[in-house]
Amino acid sequence: MVPFPTTAPTQVGFDRVELTRILDLYGRMVAAGEWKDYAMDFGREAASLMAFRRAAERPQARLEKRPALRNKQGMWTLFGETGQVLKRGHELAGVLSPIERRLLKVVEDRL
Repeated sequence: MVPFPTTAPTQVGFDRVELTRILDLYGRMVAAGEWKDYAMDFGREAASLMAFRRAAERPQARLEKRPALRNKQGMWTLFGETGQVLKRGHELAGVLSPIERRLLKVVEDRL
């Protein structure tokens, strides 16, 4: 019998539901012409996704999952283009809301 490993995971990642939600938003932002490229980084402390308007510049948004902060301020953080924290929280949907608001457009009724 092999004992269950008690060591910490070697890297943090996104689960299937989280990745589906993130890439769905990415696809809608691409369709809206806001984003053109993305990059993912998986490290020991955090996993992050960076979204770019063009491949040769700073990321327009960076979403980070840091499980060590789960019981404190929430493991999800959304950073803006200059590195400022836009939103922090325990739920992915709430943290993605500032980006999703950009996709909403006011439709005027002209009857």
